[in-house]
Amino acid sequence: MFSKARLITSLFLLLFLSAPFAEAKAFDWQAKRHASRTYVPLDRVKEFYGYSLVTSGRKILLTNKGKVAQKKTITIQFSPGGQEVIMNGVKFIFSFPIIAIGGKYHLCETDFNKILDPVLRPSYIANAKPFDTVIIDPGHGGRDPGCVNSLGTEAGYNLKVAKLLETQLRKLGFKVVMTRDSDRFISLSERVTIANKYRNAIFVSIHFNSIGGAARSQARGIETFTLSPEGVAHYGSSVKASDLRKKTGNQQDSANIALATSVHWNIKKSLADGKKGPGIVIPDRGIRRARFNVLTGVKHPAILIEGGFMSHPEESRHIHKSTYQSTMAKAVCNAIYFYRVTTNPKTKKR
Repeated sequence: MFSKARLITSLFLLLFLSAPFAEAKAFDWQAKRHASRTYVPLDRVKEFYGYSLVTSGRKILLTNKGKVAQKKTITIQFSPGGQEVIMNGVKFIFSFPIIAIGGKYHLCETDFNKILDPVLRPSYIANAKPFDTVIIDPGHGGRDPGCVNSLGTEAGYNLKVAKLLETQLRKLGFKVVMTRDSDRFISLSERVTIANKYRNAIFVSIHFNSIGGAARSQARGIETFTLSPEGVAHYGSSVKASDLRKKTGNQQDSANIALATSVHWNIKKSLADGKKGPGIVIPDRGIRRARFNVLTGVKHPAILIEGGFMSHPEESRHIHKSTYQSTMAKAVCNAIYFYRVTTNPKTKKR
């Protein structure tokens, strides 16, 4: 397990780490104000990282291809007017669209600071502290079964994956806290209270998805959520007054996105592996921002995973299988280890 962790950690580092050419605070960003927000030109982002910027039709590519060894290539795909950004095959839903100002494409400063830079330079996240405890939160339980289909309940699947993850993490030497370890109801506020009792920790909430209506047989795929930054709305909603106030979890915005990236990438990659996993190419619905109660109040880096759609006929059968559940648990375990190493490079590698 330890040698495997070292190997996949190195692969993750190659995918997402880049060496900066300047310190962000001292760099001349040539920022512009637009619609009460600050935007930075993509050509200045290019200069900061030492990348190339290429416009091809409706795509804008920021890449280090040709700058470093091919195996370390990083490519980031933007779309003018869009919020979906693909970084080395992983989908991110940015908070604000890419816009043109003065004939140049610009990225909102919030998305640079809260998504792009933490993903590319996780070791620069100031408050991503070393941790030895993982708080696992199996969603729902007891009188709240969550999503339900003919094969099982979300609460049941959440707990199965959580227990498998607990075992894997303990093998790597992590301390593990379960917000619930049986089929019992526990309120959202209780989950937050449990999490905040511990120091030097991260928080991972495990869920599966569902949707009704005409989209029931269409919606599928994995999503990973982090708390919406200050001034950014809940997923699918417009900004309201309460969104303008910083929440407890916003202290960890940059760490949240780095953790989410590691987890999301590993789940997607592991499920698609036909030799060590089930070989399922599951749609990528992206890393998104939301104001779920379990994310707003937790003081540690925190994410919420949606591991697939129980409402989708084919995906529900995959979720029900033990191979899918065990693969997902192993992927999250490896991802947590990767996150710890990439945010704290001096951490002793196993």
